[in-house]
Amino acid sequence: MRKIILAAAIAGSALGLAACSEAADDAADTMADAEAVAEEATAEAGEAADAAGEVMDDAAADVEAAADEAVETAEGAMEEAAE
Repeated sequence: MRKIILAAAIAGSALGLAACSEAADDAADTMADAEAVAEEATAEAGEAADAAGEVMDDAAADVEAAADEAVETAEGAMEEAAE
């Protein structure tokens, strides 16, 4: 009788460990998926930041060119007014 009770207790423990192990595996899979998504999002954010930097560089160059053109126009107008 004791052997049957002991065997039942061992079987119950084994089933409990198996269930915990399965839950742990599921949690590990979920964590791995979340980690992959986070890495992909980080990479995309880096690419977006690089693209934004390029746009800002282009805009700065356009502003500089417009400022140079405005200075040249103003200088030309001042020379014409002086004549």
